[in-house]
Amino acid sequence: QVQLVESGGGLVQPGGSLRLSCVASGIIFSRYAMSWYRQAPGKERELVATITATDGGTNYADSVKGRFSISRDNAKNTLYLYMNSLKPEDTAVYYCNDRWAPRAWGQGTQVTVSS
Repeated sequence: QVQLVESGGGLVQPGGSLRLSCVASGIIFSRYAMSWYRQAPGKERELVATITATDGGTNYADSVKGRFSISRDNAKNTLYLYMNSLKPEDTAVYYCNDRWAPRAWGQGTQVTVSS
């Protein structure tokens, strides 16, 4: 049974930083491209960042490019999202999942950017 557990969210002031983590179990993590998604209140879930399974190639939504960085540690089955220069519009629940064959969604981690 696949389980995705996100953590690291919180309340941060505009311009601040956070690091999110996602620990995956029940899958051979290293085989899959993984992504971070987010869902703001009243909006659809959107793709934020993706990292490939093997060569570490990354891709970002235009709204976070240059501010967010995705990485992974296959030995720890863990996906990371480093978020810098946070803006109020980054406020959302953040989730991780398989990029091309999403599994059951985890509970997500809340990020709130506010002064």
